[in-house]
Amino acid sequence: MALLVAPTVTCAARLLDTDAVTPVPQLLSLLPWLGAPAAAALLLAPAARGRARPALAAWAAGVLAAAVWATLPYGPATTAARGPVAAAVRVLTANVEYGDAVPALVDTARRERPDLLFVQECDPACADVLSAALADRLPHRARAAREGAAGSAVFSAFPLTGPDVLPGTALGMPGATARVGGVAVRLRLAHPVPPVPGLVGEWRRELGLLRDDAAARRGTPAVVAGDLNAAQDHAAFRAVLRAGGLHDAARLAGRARTPSWPADLPVPPWTQIDHVLVSGDFAVRGARFLDLPGSDHRALVVDAVLHRGG
Repeated sequence: MALLVAPTVTCAARLLDTDAVTPVPQLLSLLPWLGAPAAAALLLAPAARGRARPALAAWAAGVLAAAVWATLPYGPATTAARGPVAAAVRVLTANVEYGDAVPALVDTARRERPDLLFVQECDPACADVLSAALADRLPHRARAAREGAAGSAVFSAFPLTGPDVLPGTALGMPGATARVGGVAVRLRLAHPVPPVPGLVGEWRRELGLLRDDAAARRGTPAVVAGDLNAAQDHAAFRAVLRAGGLHDAARLAGRARTPSWPADLPVPPWTQIDHVLVSGDFAVRGARFLDLPGSDHRALVVDAVLHRGG
């Protein structure tokens, strides 16, 4: 029975579309893996005594079914992008962990040649290094010039207008409008605080700010990218997608369950919290997660095509 407590609570939250309170938000990051204790409980059920055996077996089977259902990718597999092509766009997002992974990111950006680069945990010194190293490819930028993990920046091959920083957040979330193939595309770097115990309320509030920001621009071509500190199993993350009419590019590319964090431990990463979200004006051709030495996150590269509609 003890094997089923955490999987039951977590699957119930997922089915009810809620993140609840600690420890549920943290357990939701592990949801696909919680099928293992449910499966173990199902295998052990025949050893239970008396009348408890069928009830325990039914309980374990129900939780296992819910965990398997939850592993399915969230959202549609394609967008409704149509009409003539405005531009092909390569997007790269990376958390450089207090700037430690900047040298690796410079090498990655030079190799991958993104058109849009979203960098989290990038203070002013980090932004200056990247600007100088990538000036030939990404001459335009919008940034939140803050120290430590609060700093961040967006670098662009396309001209940027209307730079701003989302107000009311602990970590900087800059944005701007890029002119991509003659189409105005709204950009927003996303980096809410993590849902660690004691910060769950703040995490939920900041994801709510991202949700409202996306909703205010619904119907406009948009790219939202960064370390969202949330997986597809978090209700607050799904609310951002729904409100903004956004699609998770990794899901569109068939990579919805590719883990991106934590990438600096002896064990493999176990959850995907780094995302590129696109409006329905984009068709996604591919998504790749790349190791980034010096960071506890993997970088994400997305190849997309912007359509003008029709």
